[in-house]
Amino acid sequence: MKAWTTLAQKYILRRPWINVRVDKVQLPNGTEIDEFYVLEYPDWVCIVCLSEEEEAVLVRQYRHGVGEASLELPAGVIDEGEMPLAAAQRELLEETGYVSGDWLFLGRVAQDPHRQNNFVYCFAAKNAKKVAEQNLDAQEEMQVIRMGISMLKEKARGGAILHGIHLAALLLAKEWLENKKTRDE
Repeated sequence: MKAWTTLAQKYILRRPWINVRVDKVQLPNGTEIDEFYVLEYPDWVCIVCLSEEEEAVLVRQYRHGVGEASLELPAGVIDEGEMPLAAAQRELLEETGYVSGDWLFLGRVAQDPHRQNNFVYCFAAKNAKKVAEQNLDAQEEMQVIRMGISMLKEKARGGAILHGIHLAALLLAKEWLENKKTRDE
């Protein structure tokens, strides 16, 4: 596939967490699109985490976009100059108080490659242990939830996990999770 040619570019919104850009593009067949909107977001990480007891470590938080609480993987933005693994380790500690010395890179996914420019780096951490209390930002409020792997699978299938990227991370971790003991709550 040939890439589109950007003929012009203009920012219509610039904020710390999002930029909105409108591009004038030409497709390889010569067709021009005068207004193609691109959302620029920072890259971020999400973590499929298992405790030393082989329980999944998750968070529950309110998500204003959908107007309800969601069960999610620990996750967060990669700071400028930070490597994805370092961001994953930092976010896991900040959001849950857990650390792990055993990490696996699961893959990189795009949330919406048609309209967004960012990537999500998915990791698995095992044998995690709680070493601290949460250290949340002022705009964060979340509850740490632990559950057995079979319960995690049930929650994922049952719609309790709303975030599509988090479901993708669980799919990437499926084989890894299936090799773990299934310990229920």
